[in-house]
Amino acid sequence: MVLGLICLSACQETSKPIPETQIVEEEEPPLKFGLLQDDFKVIDEKVKSNQFLADIMLDYGIGYPKIQQMVDASNGVMDFRKMKKGDRYSVFCTKDSSAQTCYFVYQPNQIEYIVFDLRDSVTVKKGEKEVSRKMREIKGRINSSLYEAFQDQGVSTVLALKLSEIYAWSIDFYRIQKGDSFYLSYNELIVEEEAIGVAEILSSKFVHRKLPFYAFRYQYEENWDYFDEEGRSLRKAFLQAPLKFGRISSGFTNKRFHPVQKRWKAHLGTDYAAPKGTPIIAVGDGTITDARFGKYNGRYVKIKHNGTYTTQYLHMSGFAKGIRAGKYVKQGDVIGYVGSTGLATGPHVCFRFWKNGKQVNHRQEKIPPSKPVKEEDKADYMQFIQPKLNQLNSIGNTSLPS
Repeated sequence: MVLGLICLSACQETSKPIPETQIVEEEEPPLKFGLLQDDFKVIDEKVKSNQFLADIMLDYGIGYPKIQQMVDASNGVMDFRKMKKGDRYSVFCTKDSSAQTCYFVYQPNQIEYIVFDLRDSVTVKKGEKEVSRKMREIKGRINSSLYEAFQDQGVSTVLALKLSEIYAWSIDFYRIQKGDSFYLSYNELIVEEEAIGVAEILSSKFVHRKLPFYAFRYQYEENWDYFDEEGRSLRKAFLQAPLKFGRISSGFTNKRFHPVQKRWKAHLGTDYAAPKGTPIIAVGDGTITDARFGKYNGRYVKIKHNGTYTTQYLHMSGFAKGIRAGKYVKQGDVIGYVGSTGLATGPHVCFRFWKNGKQVNHRQEKIPPSKPVKEEDKADYMQFIQPKLNQLNSIGNTSLPS
């Protein structure tokens, strides 16, 4: 009996739960450009003014024969002749007293990097840093220009360009007024917790002359494009102007005092003043019928868009590469550059617009939108934009920066 109790006691003792082994997860060693950073002394620098590859590598004990190997190995990957001031590079050296250079990493931009393995014969490989997106919101009021509205808030002016491109078919940015406002959400590109640029605008509301213009980025029929709150495409047959930014110096009129000829005559076009060399873009798809020099028109390009519409661009300083009669161009293609050739007093482009063979004021033409969301897909589209529409309107209800 006593023996039985002893056995029972022993069994009970051994049947106690055995504590689980505590597992400690080891952190992965930090990598930099795919290299174990802790194994090396890493020196981060920027290319200085008038500094070449040899100037850099000689300072780290790499002689001319290996420098030539680096140049040879980089063929087809990068061109060291294009190194410029401010470009970043990193040198990986051993931690011992010899401080032997093992790797050289060159960064041509904020995303790409090129690793040169110098330990034996030189090898090279290309890589890219991980890029993430972060959604941000911004709102503002126009006091002078769209660019300055973004600059005043310390936001990349790339956003201003992207916004003007989205609304190029519906808002004439030469005529935006003081007091116009905008509200938008966009994706910012993030590399190593640092903002490096703008990816895309997701949704926006631009209030012009107290009227709201909405834009929503939406994937439809395998393409991403922008549509309004009713599912209508923001793309129209023609852009509002042949320049992205500038100012109107003379409008369409049947009676204008000509600054050169010193007499009253019709001005059947719109003059956009801009610095010499500013790119001039085609306002719509079409075939070039003329690209030549005329005594009064200077260098000019004429484009036939279809059986109804033709456009002309006068006083160019020069044509863009490949521009010639018979060439087909797409909307937004650069066709030439602002100048003052022909009968002109200063750098500008005189933009002319024909409808059914008659010159008309393009700023008064009503161009219908193209390819709206189909009725059978409208419900899905409206469901997609509703939270974005609510978000834009809620931003609009808060006060704007002055």
